[in-house]
Amino acid sequence: MQMAPIHPLRADKMLRPLAIEARGLVKRFDGTLAVNGVDLEVPEGAIYGILGPNGAGKTTTLRMLLGIIDPDEGVRRLLGHDHPQDIARWIGYLPEERGLYPSMKAVDAIAFMGSLRGLPLAEGRRKGLELLEQNGLGHAAQRTIRQLSKGMAQQVQLLGALVHDPRLVVLDEPFSGLDAINQGKLESMIRALAARGTTVIFSTHVIAHAERMCEGVAIIAGGKVSFAGRVDEARDRIRPQVRLETRADDGAWRTALPDDARHEGQFWYFSLPESGIEPLLRALIDLDAGILSLSIERAGLHDAFVAIAGEAVARALEAETELENAA
Repeated sequence: MQMAPIHPLRADKMLRPLAIEARGLVKRFDGTLAVNGVDLEVPEGAIYGILGPNGAGKTTTLRMLLGIIDPDEGVRRLLGHDHPQDIARWIGYLPEERGLYPSMKAVDAIAFMGSLRGLPLAEGRRKGLELLEQNGLGHAAQRTIRQLSKGMAQQVQLLGALVHDPRLVVLDEPFSGLDAINQGKLESMIRALAARGTTVIFSTHVIAHAERMCEGVAIIAGGKVSFAGRVDEARDRIRPQVRLETRADDGAWRTALPDDARHEGQFWYFSLPESGIEPLLRALIDLDAGILSLSIERAGLHDAFVAIAGEAVARALEAETELENAA
C-alpha cells in the first residue's frame, strides 16, 4: 500500500522528517472492529498525544505502530522503516500494563530492560545509576522493586525504557495511577526528552496533560480519528469566548449582545463575534453598558475535545479521570 500524502503536523513553519507515519490502520478482534482507519503523522522531536476514553482504540493503535501486533489493513512507518521490529533498538516503550520483577533491584531492572534493546548489561547498570541519580532516585538504586512505592516503580520502568537512548519513546497511559507530584516529575522527564530531539508519543485520557505538553494530538473515539493535528488547530475549532462585566444589569445595550450570550453571576459569556470585538465594544459604549471588565479567552483543549469527539465521549473521559483520582 502506497503512503498517500495527508496534511502533516509541522512546527515553527519548518519541515521536519516524520518519526511516525500511519495510513488506514484497521484492526479487528474476533470480528469486532477495534481500530477503523487510523491515519497519523508525528514529526521527529515532537511530543504527541493520543486522546480518548478506555476502549477507544488507543492501545491497539500504539501496538500496531510498534509492530507488537500487525494491522489487518493499512501501513505504518517508524523512523523511515516499514518494519518496526527491525529498529526495536531505537524505540523505548512503556506499556499500560506495568511489569517489573519484584525481587530485582531497581538498577538491575533498568539494565535488564536495556539489554532487551541490545545494551550490554554492564553499560545498562552504569547508565541506570546515572539516570536514577539524575531523577532523584539514586537512594533507591539497590532497593528491590517490591520495596518501592508505585510511583517510584513506575519511574524505574520508564527509565528502563530510556536507558538505551531511543530516538522514539512510546508511552501508554504513563500518568495512570501517579499522584500529582509524580505526574509533574514525569512531565519534566518527557519535556527533557523532547528538548534533546527524542520523539515522544503517549496515550492518555487526561486532557490536561496533553494541553500542557503536546505539540500535536490525535483524538480517537470508537476506533476512529476524529481529529489529528496541532493543539492550537484543535482549539481554533471553537471561537474564543468573551467574558463581560457591566455596571448596569439591564438596558438597551443588551440588544448588542450576540444571540448565544448567557448571564452567569456577575458576568456575561458569549462567543467572540466573527466581526471581532471592536464593533461590539463600540455598541456597548454607545448604549451606556458601563463596562467594568472585558476579557477574551481562547477555547481550551477540553472544549475542543467536546466539540470534536462529542459530549458522550467527553463524559466518559471525565468519568475515568474522576474514578482514577478517587482511587
